[in-house]
Amino acid sequence: MNQTIIETHNLHFSYNGQPVISGVNLKVKSGDFLAMIGPNGGGKTTLLKLMLGLLKADSGSIRILGKTPKDVSHRIGYVPQDIHINQNFPISSSDVVLMGKLKSGKGWSRHSKEDRIAALQALEQVGMRKYRDHRVGELSGGQKQRVFIARALVTDPDILFLDEPTASIDTKGQTEFYTLLKELNQK
Repeated sequence: MNQTIIETHNLHFSYNGQPVISGVNLKVKSGDFLAMIGPNGGGKTTLLKLMLGLLKADSGSIRILGKTPKDVSHRIGYVPQDIHINQNFPISSSDVVLMGKLKSGKGWSRHSKEDRIAALQALEQVGMRKYRDHRVGELSGGQKQRVFIARALVTDPDILFLDEPTASIDTKGQTEFYTLLKELNQK
């Protein structure tokens, strides 16, 4: 069970010739938590985007679940650092979670009954089911973060990447958030 699920070898990346990532070697085992800590502009989000396959390394290699990031993107849940939502836009928590079920190339098709059940289950997992009909703009920072995690979880990912997950959450909310992550990791 304790197999390597993420591995980078001698990873290098630069923006316009400016090195951002240099010689990164990393191994993450199944069930591990990994937190990247460093200064703003230190390359944390860049490394995450490389592991997601959103950026291509200058050199080195990345293997996620034994394959390239592009080959396993459907097995990765991702909550980006900046989630900008117009506070007045009338979208419910359930609708946000259902966005995780949008299928590439299908446009804005109707969601199936199974999709709606999965969305409610994901909201339940993060303790937000009772807020399913609330507009996301009315939620606190911590509640919004839980809804966006539910959006990532609705795809039943093998790996969950969170970029700056506690940035908009107060200290009490951060403690609750870490408890939630621990519970999710045990499932």
